[in-house]
Amino acid sequence: QVQLVESGGGLVQAGGSTRLSCTVSGHTVVRYSMGWLRQPPGQEREFVAVIGPSRDRTLYRDSVKGRFTISRDGDKNTVYLQMNSLKEEDTAVYYCAADHGDLWLYRIGEGNDYYDMAYWGKGTLVTVSS
Repeated sequence: QVQLVESGGGLVQAGGSTRLSCTVSGHTVVRYSMGWLRQPPGQEREFVAVIGPSRDRTLYRDSVKGRFTISRDGDKNTVYLQMNSLKEEDTAVYYCAADHGDLWLYRIGEGNDYYDMAYWGKGTLVTVSS
């Protein structure tokens, strides 16, 4: 059974940094597209970042480009989201997700939404205070 468990959320001051981790069991992170989505308070869930299963291709939401970095450690079977220069509008529940193949990358690359990932974590709250 595939399980994704997020950690690293909490309260962060605006301008600060934090790193989210997504530890995966039941599959190997290097063989799946892995990524992060978030749901700000009172808003819909939205894409944040994704890393593909091959060649480590990455895509980001425009508002986080240059501030967030997604990466993975195959030995630890963990995916990370390094978040720098945090803003109040980054406040959200952050979800880790995994999907088969490159469809997630393809859909985001085409400018479309995609939420049909095969596996999801339960989320971790990041609160950015001014």
